[in-house]
Amino acid sequence: MVASVDAPEKMVGKAIKRREDPRLITGAGQFIDDLRMPGMLHIGLVRSPLAHAKIKSIDLSPALSMPGVVAAFTGEDFLDLNPLPAAWQAGGVTNHAVTPRVLAVNEVHLAGDPVAVVIAEDQYLARDAAEAVIVEYEELPVVVDAKKAAEAGAPQLHEEAPNNIVLEWSCGKDAEVVDKALADADVTAGLHIINQRLIPTPMEPRGSVARYDPGTGDYTLWITSQAPHVMRLLIAAFVLGIPEQKIRTISPDIGGGFGAKIFCYYDMPLTMAISKKLDGRPIKFFEDRVENYVSTTHGRDHISDVEVGATNDGKITALKVKTWANIGAYFSTIAAGIPTTLYGRMIAGCYKIPNIRVDVTATYTNTAMVDAYRGAGRPEAAYLIERVCDAVAAATGIDPAEVRRQNFIQPEDFPYDTGIGMLPYDSGDYERALDKALDLAGYTDLRAEQKRRIEAGEQKLLGIGLSSYVEVCGVAPSKWIGLGGEGWGAGLWESANIRVQLTGKTVVTTGSLPHGQGHETTFAQLVSDKLGIPYDDIQIKHSDSLGTPFGFGSYGSRSLTVGGTAIYKTTDKVIDKVKKLGAHMLEASEADVEFEHGKVFVKGSPDAAKSIQEIAAAAHVAYDLPEGMEPFLDETTYYDPPNCTFPFGTHVCVVEIDNDSGEVDIVKYLAVDDVGNVINPLIVGGQLHGGIAQGLAQALYEGAYYDDDGQLLTGSLSDYAIPKASQVPWYDLDSTVTPSPVNPMGAKGAGEAGTIASTPAVGNAVVDAVKHLGVNNIQMPMTPERIWTAINEAR
Repeated sequence: MVASVDAPEKMVGKAIKRREDPRLITGAGQFIDDLRMPGMLHIGLVRSPLAHAKIKSIDLSPALSMPGVVAAFTGEDFLDLNPLPAAWQAGGVTNHAVTPRVLAVNEVHLAGDPVAVVIAEDQYLARDAAEAVIVEYEELPVVVDAKKAAEAGAPQLHEEAPNNIVLEWSCGKDAEVVDKALADADVTAGLHIINQRLIPTPMEPRGSVARYDPGTGDYTLWITSQAPHVMRLLIAAFVLGIPEQKIRTISPDIGGGFGAKIFCYYDMPLTMAISKKLDGRPIKFFEDRVENYVSTTHGRDHISDVEVGATNDGKITALKVKTWANIGAYFSTIAAGIPTTLYGRMIAGCYKIPNIRVDVTATYTNTAMVDAYRGAGRPEAAYLIERVCDAVAAATGIDPAEVRRQNFIQPEDFPYDTGIGMLPYDSGDYERALDKALDLAGYTDLRAEQKRRIEAGEQKLLGIGLSSYVEVCGVAPSKWIGLGGEGWGAGLWESANIRVQLTGKTVVTTGSLPHGQGHETTFAQLVSDKLGIPYDDIQIKHSDSLGTPFGFGSYGSRSLTVGGTAIYKTTDKVIDKVKKLGAHMLEASEADVEFEHGKVFVKGSPDAAKSIQEIAAAAHVAYDLPEGMEPFLDETTYYDPPNCTFPFGTHVCVVEIDNDSGEVDIVKYLAVDDVGNVINPLIVGGQLHGGIAQGLAQALYEGAYYDDDGQLLTGSLSDYAIPKASQVPWYDLDSTVTPSPVNPMGAKGAGEAGTIASTPAVGNAVVDAVKHLGVNNIQMPMTPERIWTAINEAR
């Protein structure tokens, strides 16, 4: 069937449902655990029950004697494999990067460290057999706290990292300069902030399936990865030491990632190595929820001491931050970039602060690895600076909204350099977003009602929390983020290819890939508008290293601003060729034709036109092409952005707190976000809804905790408090639009904004409700018990 030649309706800016959803919600998706292959074997991992211990001996014989068990191995059997790579080490400082092996050798450093593997005919046999393996350990001392890990006499995890210090990093002005500015300030305030450890908890845990071909020496690896091309590169070059083209990586449907599926994990090369040892039989690993909580990366886990100085009228003059960042037992793939570039360099937020100093010490502890989790450093920075704004308001007696207004970067200041090493902010109008949010929330009336309740001594205390945030998205360019700059060990460009077939049907392949964001919908909308090809005639392909150009994946809200721009620029290349061939077909000069709505026509004569479908057919058959033109419409772009993008906005949260029990009820949540120009408002709204839920969950409910022996106390959904639907409020969403000058679409990114903004909005609301009682800070999660304790201690 030949594609339609009618000019399609405009798609960009239209709120349409995701085309991916019908197959996903009807059970027709293809996830890792759905993969079945002839001869497939399953892995059961033997995991250490101790958080820190020497491995004295491992006896595999009980497992090997069980029916259905095919093989069993220890770490000694894989010494030919290198440890996993540390792809992002912080630039400009020494990094003591100690990464895990596929199986621990000699010593374990967290409860759940895999020490042996059993391979059996089905997953239940494999797990039963793994439990039969006998391991003798010599227990060692444990440390789980990031700050205590660096203290003298703390248990030492790795010889390569003295005092458990991974890195010591700083940005901003010299400490002496900032100390003087603090001393000269009219008012000062201090905060101790614990940004607690979180567990990402995607709906689908992680897994991998590997198949080795003994005839060719090639591997195929199916993985739950947000970056399949990057995993191929890391595993080939740094773990297995084989040519990259010998591995094909495929990410099938992915049931959420939230950052935890960016990284290179032990099971990826482990399944590949086992498949090779067992003559090419497919090997499958798929973790259960407990394994996911124990050994897949966690997020956040910062301890910070903050000093702020300000004038009497609320101008912030100095900010000094000392943060201890917990890296966990090993260095995860991009662990160093989170508490440095993405946290330290974003600490200024939306504000002009002349004197800033940030010092970060990252440490190893006997806990799960810590790496990017939705927002990745920016939520930690936003929470800190937004709590600082409220602390300044409390110290000066100025309304929190006015403190923010006093310190905002102004529209005429852009591009704006905060002076702490971040690339210049691209564009913004922070006051407009704040004013809109305050107006929609009825801020003046809320403050009046709060005052009335306090004076009347009512049982229900009212709190109003603000969060004016800015974040960095689409982290690039490669020169800045790479080894010569921030320390990332590669580039961060993105790729796209567009092929318009003889029939006019169009295939777009991209290095970006979805795990819930709606790429197949949004990218098709973009291409439809640019090329004038009907939306339904466009197919988006992704997630397979064999069939797509190299790309760096989806994370950091980069898919549209980087991957989408690669597609946009590829459409420009297609249009250039279409115009040239169309002019030839119309017997006109290329300078005399225009391209619009999918048609080429002579200027002033739109009725005599050639459609892109007709031109694609002519390019394909190649009977009559201009001199030197190659057949077929097939173009590729590799795009490296000149800068990052910086979405922003203001969120307002209103809570009621029971004065006797400390119970919190969110009665209103309003968000005004500016993500630049929007391709699909429905998808952006969905991203914001999910992000806000995760952010408020950190403020009120979630927290991962270890006991002093390094045992994870919140190791299942029975213990880790993911909010129920009844605990999440109705959101009122609105927006302003400030296009980004960085990319031709004017887009900024939206995937993490809700998470970044909501935690401080909710946290500030809770503290605001009880500040008249003398409470100036409550650590997260702000549970009823913690709130009740704070109220009663203040009394």
